[in-house]
Amino acid sequence: MTSPTRSAFSPTTSRLTNFVPDLAMLTSRSLPNGHGLETSIHSLQNEQERVQKKTFTKWINIYLSLHEPPYFIKDLYEDIKDGTKLIALLEVLSGQTLPMERGRKRAHFMSNVSNALQFLELRKIKLVNIRPLDIVDGNPTIVLGLIWTLILYFQIQETYVIDDDSKDARIKAKDNLLEWVRKKISDFSSSSELLRKIDGLDIRDFTTSWRDGLAFNVLIHAIRPDLIDVHRVKRMDVRERLENAFDVAEQHLGVP
Repeated sequence: MTSPTRSAFSPTTSRLTNFVPDLAMLTSRSLPNGHGLETSIHSLQNEQERVQKKTFTKWINIYLSLHEPPYFIKDLYEDIKDGTKLIALLEVLSGQTLPMERGRKRAHFMSNVSNALQFLELRKIKLVNIRPLDIVDGNPTIVLGLIWTLILYFQIQETYVIDDDSKDARIKAKDNLLEWVRKKISDFSSSSELLRKIDGLDIRDFTTSWRDGLAFNVLIHAIRPDLIDVHRVKRMDVRERLENAFDVAEQHLGVP
């Protein structure tokens, strides 16, 4: 059974393994050598993890608010440890009821997380190097990896009815989402002289193609032309473009 509350996932979250592409934008002048370079790389990685944690937390809370009773996560790494909110999330996403222990001992935490992971394995969702112990210990990399797996399966993969759980199927799911973006913009562009004249709008991936903020605004414009003035957006700097797209999406399209 699938959840009737599922909605389309916003393609703003990059894969966990791709989180140093920003280094390609750095020049030898912008980074010091030796230890300073390592520090700068570490800082970029920390910032990427912070953004992913914030984004994933918002995604989780959308669905936890639909649970009965509703739940809320404030600190992803801490609040997921006991397994109760993870089980609640899976219940909303799947429409099924899972066993849950209410005790506050570590053994109860391990039991809940184990039940959640076993439920995923029964649905043939591959959990690579994700163990109950890592979730209960709040391992950031593993927790983020688990949530990304849930997003990939319940939001992207099932949206396109991809039954295979192989690496190729996961790649296909992302390709389908990217193709949806291209088609949405292309279909509207064919009837919009304004969009046909936009230079530099070449959406090839979920990383570099979105950095200047133009693609986000154009996508919203293709969905709701009344919400975005593309002429005005083109005169904005990058930060203004991104803030404009995210503010409009949240206020008018219900995208947190």
